[in-house]
Amino acid sequence: MAKTGTPTELGTQPIGKLLLQYAIPAIIAMTASSLYNMVDSIFIGHGVGPLAISGLAITFPLMNLAAAFGSLVGVGASTLVSVKLGQKDYATAQNILGNVVTLNFIIGIGFSILTLLFLDPILYFFGASPDTISYARDYMVIILLGNVITHMYLGLNALLRASGHPQKAMTATVIINTILDPIFIYLFHWGIQGAAIATILAQIISLVWQFKTFTNKNELLHLRRGIYKLRGTIVKNTIAIGMSPFLMNLAACFIVIFINKGLKEYDGDLAIGAFGIVNRIVFLFVMIVMGLNQGMQPIAGYNFGAQQYHRVNQVLKLTIYGATAVTTTGFLVGELMPELAVSAFTTHEGLIQLSATGLRIVVIFFPIIGFQMVTSNFFQSIGMAGKAIFLSLTRQLLFLLPSIILLPLCWGSAGIWWSMPISDLAASVVAGIMLYRQFKIFKTHGNKLKVEN
Repeated sequence: MAKTGTPTELGTQPIGKLLLQYAIPAIIAMTASSLYNMVDSIFIGHGVGPLAISGLAITFPLMNLAAAFGSLVGVGASTLVSVKLGQKDYATAQNILGNVVTLNFIIGIGFSILTLLFLDPILYFFGASPDTISYARDYMVIILLGNVITHMYLGLNALLRASGHPQKAMTATVIINTILDPIFIYLFHWGIQGAAIATILAQIISLVWQFKTFTNKNELLHLRRGIYKLRGTIVKNTIAIGMSPFLMNLAACFIVIFINKGLKEYDGDLAIGAFGIVNRIVFLFVMIVMGLNQGMQPIAGYNFGAQQYHRVNQVLKLTIYGATAVTTTGFLVGELMPELAVSAFTTHEGLIQLSATGLRIVVIFFPIIGFQMVTSNFFQSIGMAGKAIFLSLTRQLLFLLPSIILLPLCWGSAGIWWSMPISDLAASVVAGIMLYRQFKIFKTHGNKLKVEN
């Protein structure tokens, strides 16, 4: 019986058509992921209170840390699968699927145990106060108990996209979460815990559907005996490729800690809540760009493996155009209607003003960061791990962290807000220089990619 899902179209169909085919479902999936986080914040803000928003923001570093380990496996494995399928190495691609399941189970359980044991000290270190610790703790206990579900769900989503099924990466999580949030918060009076339970239940339902898909023996990649034993080469290559997003999320964890502590010092708990609201709004546009990147990833990876380098160049350019359009839209929203955007999360006037002011500052250079994000993901997609890691860390560690430390000494809390767009601008300049040099390499070598890590 012929296997369904053979991804040969990645090397033959027009690039524009492929990018739409793969990016649109990925955008929907990533936007859904962002939206159910936004839904949590909106219902928590209106149903629990402004300090609950601050408590939720305290959890962001821990969420970033969990995402770091999830992306280490999911992004690394999906890129590896794309390349292996392009090389027609189906046996290795099959074993990658099994190793993803095993790694996500081990890492998900281990992460939950360690963080639950030391949860209160961790949250205080992240910027919690006696007024916000209970909200942060109540939310994170539920999320951490379901952490292995989250890791598995995200990892299998990535492999579905990489194996030629972009439409199967779409989930109903945002719909389920939106329905359950008001029921659990308002009807059952579960407060912030209800929002966390709704999130995990939505992921469980999606994960059940994913397992059903991967148990179909007619699929090119499917779950079967003999693929779950960890294989050194697969684990090593997965981690090597996934190291870029891992380090980016890890750096984001520490950055948010510094932001939370700085805002708390200068403006108190409400300022942390303001950053939480701004982060949710900005993250929506970032996730759309990440969806574009995920649509680009299997196309670039497959054609790189198949040595069709002109197609790799073409998908990069189209993705940059799309990402720039998205981030420019975010800029317009943040500059023209910031009060309207942030008022969706709260009716507290002080929190609205803090959030609107912060949003205007954060998005001031937003039109150019889509380009920077795509460039980093492009190098990762074709296996140039060294360049991808460098670009991922450039904004966070070389520019943002020093700015967060130094600018508040002169400008107070405004210096913390301004550190974000300043680092965006500087990181985009670096990305532009690196991409320009890479295109010169493409041209010099007859449009052939030369891996220089």
